Amino acid sequence: MSPRFLERSLTGIFRSRWGVALVIAVLVLAIVGIGRVFADGSGTGRLPISAPSAAPALSVNPDDEDSVISPGPPPSPTTSPGTAQPEAVAYAFASAWVNHQDVSAKAWHDKLVPNATKDLSDQLADTDPADVPASRVIGRPELIPVGEGLVDATVTVDSGKLTLRLIAPDGRWLVDGVDWDGP
Repeated sequence: MSPRFLERSLTGIFRSRWGVALVIAVLVLAIVGIGRVFADGSGTGRLPISAPSAAPALSVNPDDEDSVISPGPPPSPTTSPGTAQPEAVAYAFASAWVNHQDVSAKAWHDKLVPNATKDLSDQLADTDPADVPASRVIGRPELIPVGEGLVDATVTVDSGKLTLRLIAPDGRWLVDGVDWDGP
């Protein structure tokens, strides 16, 4: 094979679109083939001559409980002697909350204060009672213990559900949060 023949053949191939496409296809197949020869089949792309890494040592027992929420049921709410149970506090607060017709904002707020924390009382101080979306309590509060000294109470009212967050920092239950969910 003479150098002149090789030169004419390559020049002819590279002048044609089909020839350039054929050369590119051969190069791609060659690169893929070489990659498969050196791949170990694990999909990591490491060469088979490299030593496999040691498995990582576990520093924590995966069976240990590490969640924020305890696996057991939350403790039952406890009340100091002589103070109202959380259900009674939730019912009294909900009844005062829905009793907003024909009453001044101060009188409405004053009825909420005995069963509310200072923070909640301050938040409700500027509330217009006309904005309360319910007018009567329909059911008894359903208590959902969240933790020690923390209970959610859901009260059904005529226009949806009123959820009250009750806390008992000193064994006396008080409403610390109000959330209303309409139909």
